[in-house]
Amino acid sequence: MQWTGLNELREKYLSFFESKDHTRMASASLVPQGDKSLLLINSGMAPLKKYFLGQAVPPNVRVTTCQKCIRTPDIESVGKTARHGTYFEMLGNFSFGDYFKTEAVAWAWEFLTKTLEIPADRLWITIYESDDEAEQIWENNIGIPHDRIIRLGKKDNFWEHGSGPCGPCSEIHFDRVGGGRKLDRAGFEAEGDKDNIIEIWNLVFSQFDSDGNGNYAEMKSKNIDTGMGLERLACVMQGVDNIFEVDTVQNIMKHISSIAGVSYKTDAKTDVSLRVITDHIRSTTLMVGDGIMPSNEGRGYVLRRLLRRAARHGRLLGITRPFLCEVCDTVINENSGAYPELAEKRDYIKKIIGVEEEAFAKTVDKGTELLNGFTAALAEQGKNILSGDDAFKLSDTYGFPIDLTIEICEEKGITVDSERFKELAQEQRAKAKADHLAKAGSSWADNSIKVNAPKTEFTGYTDFAAEDAKILAIYKDGVEADSANEGEDVVIVLDKTPFYAESGGQTGDTGVISDGSNSAAVADTIKSEGHFLHIASITEGTLSKGGTVDAVIDAERRMAIMRNHTTAHLLQYALRQVLGDHVHQAGQLVNDKACRFDFNHFSAMTAEEIAKVEELVNAEIMKAVPVTMVEMPIEEAKKLGAMALFGEKYGDTVRVVTADKSVEFCGGTHVSNTSQIGLFKIASESSVAAGVRRIEAVTGTGVLEMLNDYKNTIIRSAKALKLANLSELPEKCAAVSAELKEKEKALESLNQQAANAKAAAMFDNAVDVCGIKVVSARMDGASPDALRKMGDSVKDKNEEMIALFAGVNGEKGTLYCVCTASALKKGAHAGKLVQKAAAVTGGKGGGRPDSAMAGIGDISKADEAVKAFAAIVEEFVK
Repeated sequence: MQWTGLNELREKYLSFFESKDHTRMASASLVPQGDKSLLLINSGMAPLKKYFLGQAVPPNVRVTTCQKCIRTPDIESVGKTARHGTYFEMLGNFSFGDYFKTEAVAWAWEFLTKTLEIPADRLWITIYESDDEAEQIWENNIGIPHDRIIRLGKKDNFWEHGSGPCGPCSEIHFDRVGGGRKLDRAGFEAEGDKDNIIEIWNLVFSQFDSDGNGNYAEMKSKNIDTGMGLERLACVMQGVDNIFEVDTVQNIMKHISSIAGVSYKTDAKTDVSLRVITDHIRSTTLMVGDGIMPSNEGRGYVLRRLLRRAARHGRLLGITRPFLCEVCDTVINENSGAYPELAEKRDYIKKIIGVEEEAFAKTVDKGTELLNGFTAALAEQGKNILSGDDAFKLSDTYGFPIDLTIEICEEKGITVDSERFKELAQEQRAKAKADHLAKAGSSWADNSIKVNAPKTEFTGYTDFAAEDAKILAIYKDGVEADSANEGEDVVIVLDKTPFYAESGGQTGDTGVISDGSNSAAVADTIKSEGHFLHIASITEGTLSKGGTVDAVIDAERRMAIMRNHTTAHLLQYALRQVLGDHVHQAGQLVNDKACRFDFNHFSAMTAEEIAKVEELVNAEIMKAVPVTMVEMPIEEAKKLGAMALFGEKYGDTVRVVTADKSVEFCGGTHVSNTSQIGLFKIASESSVAAGVRRIEAVTGTGVLEMLNDYKNTIIRSAKALKLANLSELPEKCAAVSAELKEKEKALESLNQQAANAKAAAMFDNAVDVCGIKVVSARMDGASPDALRKMGDSVKDKNEEMIALFAGVNGEKGTLYCVCTASALKKGAHAGKLVQKAAAVTGGKGGGRPDSAMAGIGDISKADEAVKAFAAIVEEFVK
């Protein structure tokens, strides 16, 4: 048994099963495609489930893969021991109704003992307790001694998940202590608990169909599903204790150690942080590489949680600068041989991780400071439970993740009231959802209709009309009907259609479906499982199932959509030229009015950058470049450098749209030449989310409409300023603005003089509280800035004085409190005083001892707060 590197092991395994007529399939994305039951791919079998369930046809009845996997149920345990991790690779060989137990067992044994030369006496076999067939194969075919085959129960050696295909397992285990040991079942299990014997390969024999109630029927077509953790196999071949000592993983840890200036296995505390960072940066690099973005929901939250936990442990090691974006270089280098897309997306991955790390740095210090304050207060009170309200405040107000709050508290022997936190978080989500629904309204139609008919043939790439189309189905209120009459809203399904169904950000077509005397106006088109659903209203006569019709799209609208879609491709190319290769599409909407394009970038574009992008796109339009749309094998498309959407799963054949140097995978409709776009103009550039920008642009006649709007605005502005010559508008606006500023200054001066006069009168009527002059008054129309200036005049006085000014402007109000230096010596504190005064009105606020501001809650109670102020002061001063 020779030392073998992890990357070499992966290739040996896949090549071995290729020699056994298996088709090598690339690892699927970590983002599940069409499987809503999973947040992230967590096993080698998960992406192949559709083949096992008969929902799709595999490329071969024999398949082998090395699948990227993420499992996160025990994130908190990662680092604390060397056994836990979130990222791993799973080797697997699969048979879909082809070979079964005999071949699966023989090939597994051949690979381990012949290819890898693992001594046979170091391997143990476990089987399901009633699987005599497996035992006979191991004993008679392979020659395994009877006493090295351990029968185990359903918990250990039977794979089952609800109802459906299931079956017994046979596992191969490696004995780390030595070969030829004699152990019974109890001894074997005891050694397994000590990690002296570890499972390395699980062979699942899927031979039964379970009804979920304990009844198992033998399947005619039996399957094989095996799984062997690559990192665990590397532990065996490299003679190391755990995954953190495997060659590729160690190289990542060494990079972290060099940044932190610490070594592994010299201090138990720093070892925990090194393991946390090493594991989490592996996971996050691969996740970002598959298009996952940090967010507060779903898999994006898993990514954010891992990144922030790693960043915090970096601080525990004394690393105060962003460093994860550096370490991901080593992750990419160690994995790019198997996953070349990592190297291709290197700049993008580093940018995403770096931006998230910097964003966390802005919140972690403040959050940690507040949390330390909470825990210190609990210690003083002799308590050990952090309230859910405090935990929620840290999360909601300061962006401090609840999992970090829990982890830090655990380190201090404090528990968090998680139930109360969840209650508050749920209330917030419910409120946000209600607000969203109130704003968004409801949708009349959806794509949940299940059509029992052949899939629709789409003819709209080349034709704007389809003659003699057959009506396959009509739905009214989601229920299939034989016919529909004038005035009824329906969904119509045809056997062929030129109507493009909403997909890939391109809006659905509109138009007319008619047989001459009976017609329906199509308001939208969507797709459901290969069927094009025409959302329509019957405008004349009656349409019936089985009838023949002509389907005609709104050609002028479609041309506008095509202009905007092709422009989106040119726009992405231009953005990458101007901003860098990290730019990738993060979403888009193309309709007949505009092109809306979301993309990954981390700062607002400058006016110069926007102008350059416009220049590049319009240059492509002026060049009158042909736009080609060709279907080709995906590998050929990749060789052309075609850009794909992050996280999108494509079939073996893809449609590639090319416009000069812009080459993209796309199933949408496009113009045949860039000159048909006419003109391009960016209307706006804005932020959508952290690290995501949005450009809204117009093309063709849309540009003319925008220019006309600008012109009309200019004309109206000139008319309002009584200008005959439009060219004088900028100078006139500047002059009017300067004049207004002068008048504002004069008005502010007059208001200040009036306020000062009022303040002087107040001082004459000051109330004495413990030898301190206390004044309070309501100042209608006074701005917060004016209140500060009045307060400054009080603070400058060389006498003991406290003042409260209540500024009221319409429905808004502000309280401003100041204390002179001599008043502070008697216990006065403006922050506490204004906080109590604001409470009278239901408002909140606070601040420094010498000056503080608060908001007035109920304006009608402003006078009440003013009158109560002297009594409030009396509570504080001596």
